[in-house]
Amino acid sequence: MAVKKRGLGNGLNNLIPGGDDIEETKSEPKIVERVVEKIVEKKAETMVKLVDIEPNKEQPRSDFNEDALMELADSIKQFGIIQPLVVQKKDKYYKIIAGERRWRAAKMAGIKEVPVIIKDYSDEEIMEIALIENIQREDLNPIEEAQAYRRLLQEYNLKQDEIAEKVSKSRTAITNSMRLLKLADEVQQMVIDEMITSGHARTLLAIEDKDKQILLANRIFDEKLSVRETEKLVKAVVNPKPKKEKEKYNDDLIYTNLEDKIKTIVGSKVSINRRGKDKGKIEIEYYSVAELERIVELMEKIR
Repeated sequence: MAVKKRGLGNGLNNLIPGGDDIEETKSEPKIVERVVEKIVEKKAETMVKLVDIEPNKEQPRSDFNEDALMELADSIKQFGIIQPLVVQKKDKYYKIIAGERRWRAAKMAGIKEVPVIIKDYSDEEIMEIALIENIQREDLNPIEEAQAYRRLLQEYNLKQDEIAEKVSKSRTAITNSMRLLKLADEVQQMVIDEMITSGHARTLLAIEDKDKQILLANRIFDEKLSVRETEKLVKAVVNPKPKKEKEKYNDDLIYTNLEDKIKTIVGSKVSINRRGKDKGKIEIEYYSVAELERIVELMEKIR
């Protein structure tokens, strides 16, 4: 039974005629793979030597899961490549537009030739297809996705609204994604390595000091803090509670005067050592037994 169509964004639909009519079933490949199949008819497929194909250096995805590639390679050994790669002819080689993962797995499987569909797109269209394909498959990590959005924004002069429409996401989602690139490089790498989540990372954006970002990111990882716990931690760093000022004791001059008064009475050096607002101890020095006896007699008279 067909399930509801998922939006691909007008960008890809404009690039691939007939994209609006494609539906996905539970047993079929994901919708992007179905879209790639519809780019041209099967008769347009061509077998190309794997050594004549090169990946797109500008493609947004740079991290490939080795275990997943091995699984795909095993599948290719058994059934071959069912879905062709989409490539563009470049001088003496073919550049991959869509299907780098299949290309990598085919190499691992020892395949010599792969089916391809040769298309001619602009650099912007190639970037769009690669980005949308990876996002729909959830193949990009949060940092790669943010970098891809930034490239569309800076290199192809697209506005955030246009990017949002092309990838079927909200403008807010695009903005929040690109904000991750303001984090320290070390923190971004921790997101890529899945040491912390994008939720943790977004919370750290409230801290401008990048050294503090790194310290807190490591603490999040070491202590396995949740996003909620991270929010509390960041709040404490950004808005620390004012330390209660120690209660001020009477001015030192007052105690100095009191020491002098007692010294005058007992005729020996006196020190007042405070231990709090209302307590402390008085030390009276003596330098002989006779002087001690004199001070004791004086105290008895005062009593």
